[in-house]
Amino acid sequence: MPTLVEIPFDLDQAALRDKAHVAAESDVVAEFNALVEHVRTVARPKALYRECFVEARGSDTITIGGVKFESHVLRRNLEGVERVFPYVATCGREADGVLSDSGDFVKSFWLDGIKMALLSAAREHLTEHLARHYALGKTATMNPGSGDSTMWPIEQQRQLFALLGDVKGETGVELTESFLMIPNKNVSGMLFRPRRTSEAASSATAPTARPAPPPSTRPCGHQCNMSKLLDRLSRNCREEGYDPRIAAK
Repeated sequence: MPTLVEIPFDLDQAALRDKAHVAAESDVVAEFNALVEHVRTVARPKALYRECFVEARGSDTITIGGVKFESHVLRRNLEGVERVFPYVATCGREADGVLSDSGDFVKSFWLDGIKMALLSAAREHLTEHLARHYALGKTATMNPGSGDSTMWPIEQQRQLFALLGDVKGETGVELTESFLMIPNKNVSGMLFRPRRTSEAASSATAPTARPAPPPSTRPCGHQCNMSKLLDRLSRNCREEGYDPRIAAK
């Protein structure tokens, strides 16, 4: 499995200060800038991926690289897709350990923002690397634990890590018993190129947004309009196989 370790990143002090709500004239700006520069000298964001192929499909399961995943949403999104790229991207353990006093909550908050910038750099570099080396074009991703528990359960992190091999040894990312990752700024998932026909069908059936009428001409029957909107939503849900009672909540 290829591991990307020479990942370029830019830690813009001014942009990071804005996100951390540290004013340029603040008494703590020197401390903040010093933390950014400390991280800059030690940080090594990383990404690990593997090229895999779909081997089998069930009603709510899909087998990739010999590992079975259970998710009706993943199964549906990978309809017609043969090649996928499971991955893990991380800010790196090096940046995670720069604070000697973990009880300093202000600096911990600052560091979280800096680590997020490193993670963004790792994820962007991975996406560009895959697009360049595998001519992927437009891609999509799915992540275990994203959305509600029925989409792709976070427990499936175990299968994803098994598919990637020695994730901890290659990247320093460790999976906990609760299926969260250490350090705390990481992302894992499946990257793939969606089937074009599916994209075209989705675009063709997507409802067209219409601007609201100006107040002077807006119909007075708001309850009637809402009823029509809910009826349309219910029809669309039934066509897609969803329960409209859930979708309308």
